[in-house]
Amino acid sequence: MNTSKAAAAPASSPVADFMQHRLERALRERVRYRYVQPLVLREGNSFRIQSPCCSRNVDPSGGVIDIALLVPGAAQRWCLSARDHARGAWVPRFQDEPLDELLDVLCVDNERQFWP
Repeated sequence: MNTSKAAAAPASSPVADFMQHRLERALRERVRYRYVQPLVLREGNSFRIQSPCCSRNVDPSGGVIDIALLVPGAAQRWCLSARDHARGAWVPRFQDEPLDELLDVLCVDNERQFWP
């Protein structure tokens, strides 16, 4: 069952607000495309991250694309998914991990799984 306070928080709760600010703050420290401002959007208890497509690999016009989806799980663990733009689907990359570790993976993204 879902026992995490963050996971159990409704989309408009103070906990969800705190989580959104925490994600936005962490993304300011990312390695790739530091000159654009990603968006953190709430989807229920999950958080979807979008960013302008700086590489233009996905959107030649440089439009806003989905980058990552963070879904809360049990015991303050999270799932981090990357967007498969060709299929139009989310692909889980890391599951049942602490949020801090997933934010490090997302912000460094050595393998360009999230920031194409």
